[in-house]
Amino acid sequence: MKFREKRITKSIINLTPMVDMLFLILLFFLVTSSFSEQPNIKLELPSTKYAASSKLEERVLILSEDGAMFFENNPVEMKDLVSVLKNAFSKQDEKTLTMRADKHVPYGVIVEVMDAAKGAGLKKILAPTIFAPETKKDM
Repeated sequence: MKFREKRITKSIINLTPMVDMLFLILLFFLVTSSFSEQPNIKLELPSTKYAASSKLEERVLILSEDGAMFFENNPVEMKDLVSVLKNAFSKQDEKTLTMRADKHVPYGVIVEVMDAAKGAGLKKILAPTIFAPETKKDM
């Protein structure tokens, strides 16, 4: 009796087209998705290594570490902030407030001030930082 040999065929799955399709799908989702920012909270850290400067007419609100608040070098209370800002920016088209806060001011106070500024109709709130050059570390 003569037996036939069974030929064993190995099936090879080519993964290259599947990887190509995955990259195409990933690219599609990256292009079509919209990234949302947290609205109205744009606050930079107290120091930067690479700072870009900009020049515009500044209306400055200063928040000190001890809780004192000054707008245009005049003391202001938190309860009066909305009305003071509305009066100051009522005749301006560019409604940008520069908020100079000490780095030890609590975050909650900064959010309250930003909320008051938005309540007064301001469009932008800038938080300037100081330039802190890189320090070389000894190895």
